[in-house]
Amino acid sequence: MPAITLSAARPFDLDCTLDCGQLFRWQRRDGAWVGVVGDAVIAARQEGPALLFEGADERRIERYFQLDLDLPAILASIDRDPFIHAAIARHRGLRLVRQDPWECLVSYICAQNASIPFIRCMIENMARCFGAPLPSPWGTHHAFPGPEALASRELFDLRQCSLGYRAGYVLDAARRVCGDPGWVERVGALSFEEARAELMAFRGVGRKVADCILLFAFQKFESFPVDVWIRRVMREHYLPGGGPDRGVSCREYDAIAGFARDYFGEYAGYAQEYLFADARAARKK
Repeated sequence: MPAITLSAARPFDLDCTLDCGQLFRWQRRDGAWVGVVGDAVIAARQEGPALLFEGADERRIERYFQLDLDLPAILASIDRDPFIHAAIARHRGLRLVRQDPWECLVSYICAQNASIPFIRCMIENMARCFGAPLPSPWGTHHAFPGPEALASRELFDLRQCSLGYRAGYVLDAARRVCGDPGWVERVGALSFEEARAELMAFRGVGRKVADCILLFAFQKFESFPVDVWIRRVMREHYLPGGGPDRGVSCREYDAIAGFARDYFGEYAGYAQEYLFADARAARKK
């Protein structure tokens, strides 16, 4: 089994990275993680300083997990206070994964008002119904369907995948992307605010969904998605006060995200992910 050697200068925590809520197509199986990345079924496990993998070459693994980024320098830049310092210490090695923009767009449209198990269910249903089969030593999986595979479908077909009201958003996104094949390059070349506005032109894409896509698929690391859990963390440790602990209003969202970008800097999205992972781990205790 091929392996990549990790070190203190290149830290990586596979479990934390794949179990922190940023991805939906990886599952633990027989001591390893098995997931679908593009047209490949990949198995990976970590043994101390060794990252072992099958199903892809080393270059693809390094690019996907962004092992080329200087994580210690990124973490040093966001290590601004005792609270984030403790979160970094507990989850050191968590990395943001480089996701495919189309799959990320659909995944986070589906993620609205849904638990992680339900998001996984919707995505797997679409893959099984409309994606190409991918035989592997770990069974037959399916690639995530491209926009052309969904654009020709009817709303009923997507609703059969348990998408509910999200089906219309996904179908609209597929048809929009099919009519604009250069959208990925265009969004990637824009500034953060311009790219955010471009994504929010998709039906069903609001502030948080756009910020997730920018962070996970376009490497706009200043992006700071805000949900009720991050809002709670930010209120308790950085911005005390605010209204009732319900949904995040647009005004409050912008205030929290703006503060975070100013406070944590160009890698605010990494701060968000470490704070989210820490809050999620605390909820599991």
